[in-house]
Amino acid sequence: MSPLTRRPVMQATVGSLSLPNPVLTASGTAGHGAELAGYVDLDRLGAVVVKSLAAEPWAGNPAPRVHETPAGMLNSVGLQGPGIDTWLNSELPELADRGARVVVSIWGRRVEDFARAATMVRGAPAVVAVEVNVSCPNLEDRSRMFAHSPTATAEAVSAAAGAGLPRWAKLSPNTDALLEVAGAALSAGAEALVLVNTILGMAMDIRRRTYALGSGPAGGGLSGPAIRPVAVRAVHDCRAAFPAAGIVGVGGVSRGVDAVELLMAGADAVEVGTATFRDPRAPLRVLGELERWCRRRGVRSVRDMVGVVHEGARDAAGGPAGPEPGVAAEERARG
Repeated sequence: MSPLTRRPVMQATVGSLSLPNPVLTASGTAGHGAELAGYVDLDRLGAVVVKSLAAEPWAGNPAPRVHETPAGMLNSVGLQGPGIDTWLNSELPELADRGARVVVSIWGRRVEDFARAATMVRGAPAVVAVEVNVSCPNLEDRSRMFAHSPTATAEAVSAAAGAGLPRWAKLSPNTDALLEVAGAALSAGAEALVLVNTILGMAMDIRRRTYALGSGPAGGGLSGPAIRPVAVRAVHDCRAAFPAAGIVGVGGVSRGVDAVELLMAGADAVEVGTATFRDPRAPLRVLGELERWCRRRGVRSVRDMVGVVHEGARDAAGGPAGPEPGVAAEERARG
């Protein structure tokens, strides 16, 4: 069988968790349940990462909550959610019935909130991992974000051990201490790093001469293609610093070649988020494009792509790794 017809092995491994492929949904973009089921067979994805949930219901921020930008979207939803009890009873059953592997994202404003949320999801059907979303304000530290503090991040990740599941730490790029925070999360028991959450941004409504988002001066989080280079850099640097860690890359993935880039940088899997607002079929489309990319280039297993740029950099003894810019641009254009 020629390389052009051989189907690549798509299985992915994130920490101790084995998945049928490396394409997941991103928290906050696919709802709390089976909202995408009308467009995507959820069991065909690596996993479904649900919108972040707190132990109790949370109302979120006032409208308007989203604002389109030239290369993405600003959002200030404010972690609105029904609370874990309601989710377990009304949303999770359909996900389980559809064969989805579920990663439940949890958040809190205090360390004890993470502990309670984690304990509540212990033993839940179809849930394969818990994503500890530390990119939220820490009321015990004057509203400083958990993910901006190695100590606070470690405390939240440690508190989530009550879930009895693999813990993934979702980190913020809005800090100059990303590697220190990542190291603290891993030392506290996280099997994987989810890189990255949104970037702080703001937009104005120039007609009304006021803020474009209902959160006002608090602004919102920028997602979409504009932040993909930030995600690639975060994944790259964390893979170099923590070679054995599980890493999930997220930020601006809308095509198969975007997934390839994050895999090469060191991600074991990727999440598709903002792209689903324009195309609800985006996660499955990205998976198909990734598989075709690997098949055309004779890649036998998608795992062979993980972190290859680091091997190239070592081989070059400090020189630039990978194809020349013109070749890279041609590859991206062809998909």
